[in-house]
Amino acid sequence: MSHNSQVFLPTNAGLPPSYETIKEEYGVTELGEPHNSAVVRTTVINMPREVAVPDHVVWSLFNTLFLNFCCLGFIAYAYSVKSRDRKMVGDVVGAQAYASTAKCLNISALIFSLLLVIVCIIIVSTTSVAVFQAFSQKMPHSGF
Repeated sequence: MSHNSQVFLPTNAGLPPSYETIKEEYGVTELGEPHNSAVVRTTVINMPREVAVPDHVVWSLFNTLFLNFCCLGFIAYAYSVKSRDRKMVGDVVGAQAYASTAKCLNISALIFSLLLVIVCIIIVSTTSVAVFQAFSQKMPHSGF
């Protein structure tokens, strides 16, 4: 093995290198008429676009399992399933109507359930404070 080292010295020190412009020419051939003179026929099929109708099944199921105030979550779930069935049949208007009803029922169930939880928290906290005060008045303080 021989190790030859070469030293490359810049020819124009301190100046930017000069670049050559490379010119390439591309030839474009024009295509004439096709050799086969058969008539080309096209067929256009108008496909109806898919209308995304949200059926709110997951939201209704959540409200049924966790926030089922006065069975509103269960009723919303029933309307959501009806909306999904209408969508599978192709009845977009019916699916939208059932989905709208399911959405309103889900919103109502959510609001009523959250209000119920807030009222329960307020009642528990006020009664626990009242009970604590009642016990603290009956018990003498030990000085700690």
